[in-house]
Amino acid sequence: MDLDFSNVAPDLSVLLINLLKGVQYREQDERQWAALIDLQTRVRDYVAVLNLDLVLDEAEGHAFLKSRPEPSDDDPAQRLPRLVARRPLSFPVSLLLALLRKKLAEFDAGGGDTRLVLSRDEIVELVRVFLPEGPNEAKLIDQIESTVNKVVELGFLRKLKPAAGASAGYEVRRILKAFVDAQWLSEFDARLSAYQSALSASGVEARDE
Repeated sequence: MDLDFSNVAPDLSVLLINLLKGVQYREQDERQWAALIDLQTRVRDYVAVLNLDLVLDEAEGHAFLKSRPEPSDDDPAQRLPRLVARRPLSFPVSLLLALLRKKLAEFDAGGGDTRLVLSRDEIVELVRVFLPEGPNEAKLIDQIESTVNKVVELGFLRKLKPAAGASAGYEVRRILKAFVDAQWLSEFDARLSAYQSALSASGVEARDE
């Protein structure tokens, strides 16, 4: 989709283009962030024409665009194409997001630093207990690392440069709180409980054979 920003003020054009490209963080560009705070009303008005809402969290320091809710079946309003595509998530990715969200909640409850950084081994241990046991430990870790890379790609983890002689760490991006709310966690917990029950049943059947 080609968007015409020719009649839009230069500063506003930059903000709109950057938001359409992805999540914007205060830490990336303090000047642009200040401009977004000042021009947020105009940004909201402009993106509303595209059937988008601006989500701006000044406390957490991030902003992004999301599609407005679709009208109900009995609503005569026109259904517009989605500019921001939905991304279906695999179970391993959903599992890791839920575990990271819970870890972030526990971290925040403890106070102190605002950045939650986890090592690769810590993330592996978070996920390992929820996956079926297998004889190939290396393959299991490879699967978890593949999931971690997908979560990095989605923008919910940021890989940090390792210090000399140390393994890489991952910062849990606080924007995760905006995407994984209490309701999502509750629904996922129900699915996870069913998944664990199925795993337990499979384990019993395997031992009975």
